[in-house]
Amino acid sequence: MTGVLLVGNFLSHAGGSRGVCEDLAVRLAEAGWQVSTASTRSARIPRLADMLATAWRRRHAYEVAHVDVFSGPAFIWAEAVAWLLRRLNKPYILTLRGGSLPSYARRYPRRVSALLRSAAVVTTPSGYLLEHMQPYCPALRLLPNPIDLPLYPFRRREAPRPLLVWLRAFHTIYNPSLAVEVVARLAGEFPGVRLLMVGPDKGDGSLQKAQAHADRLGVRERVTFAGGVPKREVGEWLSRGDIFINTTSVDNTPVSVIEAMACGLCVVSTSVGGIPYLLEHEQDALLVPPGDAEAMAAAVRRILTDGELAARLSQNARCKVEVFDWSVILPEWEQLLLQANIKNTG
Repeated sequence: MTGVLLVGNFLSHAGGSRGVCEDLAVRLAEAGWQVSTASTRSARIPRLADMLATAWRRRHAYEVAHVDVFSGPAFIWAEAVAWLLRRLNKPYILTLRGGSLPSYARRYPRRVSALLRSAAVVTTPSGYLLEHMQPYCPALRLLPNPIDLPLYPFRRREAPRPLLVWLRAFHTIYNPSLAVEVVARLAGEFPGVRLLMVGPDKGDGSLQKAQAHADRLGVRERVTFAGGVPKREVGEWLSRGDIFINTTSVDNTPVSVIEAMACGLCVVSTSVGGIPYLLEHEQDALLVPPGDAEAMAAAVRRILTDGELAARLSQNARCKVEVFDWSVILPEWEQLLLQANIKNTG
């Protein structure tokens, strides 16, 4: 049995979003790997301390490690963990996840290059990061964020209803108030328009701002704030609507969008970060500028009034994400981890 250490944000138990690393840990354990994880701590300093302590304390339980890499303070955590892993002679794989990493790398090119080049393998789920981070690590590997496809029942939207779904954490970078404004702009033309907002509160006031915005615009009765939901229920919640709106200001390759595509919802998204690398305008989604409520409302209006467009977006979206199933992606992860270990011991 091979042991692996996964270092990332395991915060869903504390109300945070469930990261891909959490699902990867479960899948690897089910496949027979001995899995150690860090960290479940939400505060910054305790989280870093727990990551380092786990890497040291569990050093005899794993042969290879995987570390998620974000920008900002989280980049320092990745640097610190990688430093300790090198001292322990443990090979590691890095995965680039933060949509702000390219701008961070431009500010700190030497640090970013040094970290990435120290890894056995560097992966990213995003074509956007693959392109923009290659100057710092030419041998990047594209490995999409996987989903459990059977959990997302597909329905082709040929005559979509004005039922909108928004699924992200309530945080300023995801701009939840924009979704509320879109509903307000559609309410006069589509009396039945409703918005279901699903996601945990990150505590920065974005949830309260969105609720106040709904009151101010007179659409509070049209908006349901459902809070966070268990991962296994996401497909069911998404299926309650026909159009998915992604209002984010910064993004990479969001699993929530992939999940909506799997269910066949017609996707309208801001064209930021890695989104244009995931979605093709007019083929499997409609893309609009960030922060533009009128453009997003106009895109939703097109879908509601053009059944042929809606059906095309819905069907193409499902077809695109079928290759993102865990049955396809997990064997690739296992192969990478085994190769990194063999390379270190060979």
